[in-house]
Amino acid sequence: MSIKFDYANLLKNKKIQCGVSIAEIENNRHLCDQARIRFEKEYAMNILGFHDLPDYNVEHIVSYIESIEKDYDDMVVLGIGGSALGNKAIYNSLKTVKKLNKRLFVMDNVDPLLIEDIMSQVDLQRTLFNVITKSGTTAETMSTFLIVLDILKKKCPDTYKKQIIVTTDKEKGFLRQLIKEDGYMDFIVPDSVGGRFSVLTDVGLVSSAFIGVDIKALLKGAANMRKRCSNKDIWQNPAYLNAMLHYLYMQKGKNMSVMMPYTNALYDFADWYRQLWAESLGKRYNIDGALVEVGQTPIKALGTTDQHSQIQLYAEGPNDKVISFLTVEKFDYDYKIANIFPNNDEVNYLADKNISELLLAERLATEIALTNAGRPNCNIIFPELNEYNIGEFIYLYELQTVIAGYFLDINPLDQPGVEAGKIATYALMGKKGFAEQAKEIHEYNQEKTRNGRII
Repeated sequence: MSIKFDYANLLKNKKIQCGVSIAEIENNRHLCDQARIRFEKEYAMNILGFHDLPDYNVEHIVSYIESIEKDYDDMVVLGIGGSALGNKAIYNSLKTVKKLNKRLFVMDNVDPLLIEDIMSQVDLQRTLFNVITKSGTTAETMSTFLIVLDILKKKCPDTYKKQIIVTTDKEKGFLRQLIKEDGYMDFIVPDSVGGRFSVLTDVGLVSSAFIGVDIKALLKGAANMRKRCSNKDIWQNPAYLNAMLHYLYMQKGKNMSVMMPYTNALYDFADWYRQLWAESLGKRYNIDGALVEVGQTPIKALGTTDQHSQIQLYAEGPNDKVISFLTVEKFDYDYKIANIFPNNDEVNYLADKNISELLLAERLATEIALTNAGRPNCNIIFPELNEYNIGEFIYLYELQTVIAGYFLDINPLDQPGVEAGKIATYALMGKKGFAEQAKEIHEYNQEKTRNGRII
């Protein structure tokens, strides 16, 4: 069964007075036609490779994992952003329902406490380290790699080369040269797929296969969603429709997008979505170079946990948000609430009901409360948690993000703001070729010190 998109509470009605009308969508159908033309043009330029990934041949991954699966219990991914978030999201969405026995750790920060926490949990001899960076120059990833490599050389001198796999550019970069010199097992980050769209490449599929996820089912789900989203009728195309609704809400000043899964298993997908939506749509200039400063700030929340924190703001604070629930209809595991206090009306109404009933009731109650408060919301419904539905969700949001970028007339594939921070980091850490930027930073710090605004 496929995931479903319930958008009723995004449309204007008696309660959602700020909603998007059917007429507004119909009046903007021309944007869909323009988006399709642009998509076809850029696809022909080989920069929208995520669209081909449902057809990806993964036999090389399957064969490798079969050859080493008895040798290792854990995998540690060394990566950040698009090289990390998708790995975590797939693992945590399926580890309980699939009873995954192997563990995945993701070292996605240069926090010494995180490094220590991960390294203290694994048996070094039975751990595989997956270094993921297309450029081979990402400061965060390379620093943790150098730390891990040093540890492995000292403690596992005879096996460390087999314990490291590298996922990087197929031809160039420092890591590609290192692969040639030291013989590490290697996988590819395709040129045509940007980092935040790369979870269905070797970037995310190698770790998923290692922990026991059926990666072919992931791609099959993505293929089904690709087919659904080829429909030219916007009312039958969830990617185009949700992109259009969010675009029109941005025009109405709804500049925040909340993703609220009603299961901890999907919480990391809200993190994945935050990078995808923020990096892709947050742009200063449009494709013609005009200053536009557009975007929609993605926020993550967790049902029911954040009903006791954020929902108060969403229901009664500024009406500047669009809320997207993620709901699972059927859980593989459940618990019945015991009837321990049958004579106490404060708790006996819960007795003999499944805990999943309470979870789903709370989600619906939150939807009703937000709707009554006039706050637009929608629901992405998973029939159950499995690889097929996860693959559908990934492709849906990747395509939806690109199409929303087209509606905004910006480039959803670049990230100049991120690159500026990388350059400043290189300068601060003394990388060759960044002396001018280091000088500017020194002057910035001097000026800041003169202002004396620290107490």
